[in-house]
Amino acid sequence: MTRVLSALVLLPVVICAIWFAPQWAVVVLVEAVLLLAFHECAGLYEKSGIAIPRIPAAASAAVVCAALGWPGLIPFELAIIAVVIGVSATVLGAYQPAKHVPASAAAALFPALYLGVPIGCLAALRGVYGREVLLLALLVVWISDTAQFYSGRLFGRHKLAVTISPKKTIEGAAGGFVGGIAAMVGFGGFWLPAMSPWLLAAMGAALVALGIAGDLFESLLKRSADVKDSSGLIPGHGGILDRIDALLFVAPGFYLFLRLLT
Repeated sequence: MTRVLSALVLLPVVICAIWFAPQWAVVVLVEAVLLLAFHECAGLYEKSGIAIPRIPAAASAAVVCAALGWPGLIPFELAIIAVVIGVSATVLGAYQPAKHVPASAAAALFPALYLGVPIGCLAALRGVYGREVLLLALLVVWISDTAQFYSGRLFGRHKLAVTISPKKTIEGAAGGFVGGIAAMVGFGGFWLPAMSPWLLAAMGAALVALGIAGDLFESLLKRSADVKDSSGLIPGHGGILDRIDALLFVAPGFYLFLRLLT
């Protein structure tokens, strides 16, 4: 019941923001989501024994997100240069020689790639291609996730990745592909009318595959940190990362597909 109530509160807020908010407000919203997700991600890394320089890493992710989410605000190549220089200088000044330094340096750049790029792509989907296209990406993920859950419960027999996510099954994944492809073809027929149903189906299959990979990747991070959820922020759902894990792989993939195909 808690899970359902949380969804009933959050979903209208997300949909209204996508549909009615100006682009600057969308960018502010995704930056807030990014910072919450970063806090959880840094916590997972630290529980795995790898320290992240939080201020430069968070700032780097936020700059990359803004550069992608609001084209023209910050030239993307300048954002990347600033990230590399800033993180490198901070890591160089903050650490004494030790075996963990290479891992910490890599960890400082990781949030910009894992969070800044995909969350920025979510805002870019809305700003460049319109509110319908961003909502389409979310619908594909939501419907696929729901189909995976119920297909797995009803028909799941064969484990998909037992060491990473023991509850995921091949049958559940198959149901997710059916649901995600159907969502892309059904809604995409209205919101991406220039694309053929076959192309939409292929793109839907690719996005579902990316979503499953994103889900498994976050599960790997949690397993490495020996925790069940990234946090307890959302009652019944876990943390922000637990809710957007699939989108972190889907958003850049969808944005790339649209850039190449339109």
